[in-house]
Amino acid sequence: MVSAISVETALEAGDVLGESPVWSREEQSLYWVDILRPSVRRWTPATGEQRDWQLPAEVGSMALRERGGAVLALRTGFALLDFATGAVTGLHDPEPEATGNRFNDGKCDPAGRFWAGTMDCAEKEPLGALYRLDPDHRSHRMTGGVICSNGLGWSPDGRTMYYTDTWTHRIDAFDFDLGTGRIENRRTFAETPPGEGHPDGLTVDSEGGIWSARWDGWRVVRYAPDGSVDRTVELPVPRPTSCAFGGPGLSDLFVTSASTGLSPATLDEAPLSGAVFRIDAGVTGLTDATFAG
Repeated sequence: MVSAISVETALEAGDVLGESPVWSREEQSLYWVDILRPSVRRWTPATGEQRDWQLPAEVGSMALRERGGAVLALRTGFALLDFATGAVTGLHDPEPEATGNRFNDGKCDPAGRFWAGTMDCAEKEPLGALYRLDPDHRSHRMTGGVICSNGLGWSPDGRTMYYTDTWTHRIDAFDFDLGTGRIENRRTFAETPPGEGHPDGLTVDSEGGIWSARWDGWRVVRYAPDGSVDRTVELPVPRPTSCAFGGPGLSDLFVTSASTGLSPATLDEAPLSGAVFRIDAGVTGLTDATFAG
């Protein structure tokens, strides 16, 4: 069903390609990245304070670190960001020869490992892969044959990992071993019907519902744990990119969006493209995990 849940513009962020929202419960602040104007961004709703950290390369995703700062998936590989100084320290580039690829979406699993995947920048060939960065800063290639690695999330019990390859129009599920970080038994969780956009970033709520942003779909879709569509929330922009729960009770669903690639006519129709939206989702989220390394 199409839901009448309220949607409001939380912040006219002006992002070119906003992505990877992460909520800090400690700071009561929302972090996210602008991939193409490469930066990590922070906004504190209670005060309206904003802060940006400029980065040396395109940034696909981020997660907060337990010891402060953030872990990043840059075009040049995994890196760490020091919020106090702005210094970026490179860790490892798992694809040094894949010059036509870049990192895209990523997220921490409940045990504090950072997962991020690469994509073919032309978005045509299955040249990308999904990687797991462990707290000891070693990375592992977990699966390949990916066109555009995208939304990740874990079920509340940590036994299922959800994973999106945008241009297959699918969200897949894996059996997940929380202790070892191994994945197996890949299967289709949900498929996007033609004409309803492409699955992008996602998050999982406390009831096990999967919220998926639909690029070129003007909507966010909630799937029940069995893969059926539970509700659809329409948005005033065509390119929502990802979502994360936040707010004092984790009851606000924040949605990032993009303005890149839109025609002047579409931008006239959707002038809020690149904004951050807030949805009263009627359900609470899970605390975003932090990187243990």
